[in-house]
Amino acid sequence: MTKNPFYNAFAAITYIVTIVLAINSVSDFETNEYPLSLITPILFLSLFTLSAAVMGYLFCYQPLRLYLDGKKEKAVKLFLQTVGIFALIPFTIFLIYFITYIF
Repeated sequence: MTKNPFYNAFAAITYIVTIVLAINSVSDFETNEYPLSLITPILFLSLFTLSAAVMGYLFCYQPLRLYLDGKKEKAVKLFLQTVGIFALIPFTIFLIYFITYIF
């Protein structure tokens, strides 16, 4: 990852969009051949675990390296900037969706 919080936040949102598109394309595929009652929770729990690991890497890797190098203030600043910028992205998407839905 980079020390640029914009890149880190956009990498996270890109990962989320990719997962949503993949799930959406799979949900459009209908099959009645196999019972999915057992495999579905396994797949979703695995995806959740993978997502936690990817998000942990995207948000924490560089700040942790900076922190361990003794640059504690810079590490905290980078982490908070990344989280803040990431928070703005879904908020902006929600706001655009809300405005277009109302009007």
